[in-house]
Amino acid sequence: MIPLQSSIIGETFKLALLEDQLKPIGYTIGSNWEYDHGYLDYTIDQENGYTVLRIPFHTKYGELGQKGTTVTLDTPFILAHQYQDDLDDYTSSGSVPLQVSSIVNQFSEPVKKDGEVDEKYVPVAQNLIKEVESLLLP
Repeated sequence: MIPLQSSIIGETFKLALLEDQLKPIGYTIGSNWEYDHGYLDYTIDQENGYTVLRIPFHTKYGELGQKGTTVTLDTPFILAHQYQDDLDDYTSSGSVPLQVSSIVNQFSEPVKKDGEVDEKYVPVAQNLIKEVESLLLP
């Protein structure tokens, strides 16, 4: 993980405005959100896993999933996940038969959940942050 400096850190916005401004240029609300915090993700690369520019945020007013929620942006960072090329060796079926479990749990555990970020992505992420700053800040 590589943190990035930005003038958006600490800025507060309506979540709907962030989505309206950033989704058209490739950002999504990351799947790891909770009711009080979440992430705006931009996939930079998908080679041997994925490399993402992640802009974390936390709620200031309301909860995620509610209309009118206001969020404050936190320090953006680059994140890399590297996946296994073969079958997941950490599957557990519990009381579910292995044949059923393999259908439900089809995704491999990452080789490195927080993989090493290739430095070549830093300038790319910095340019993406500048684009976000130009869209969101006067």
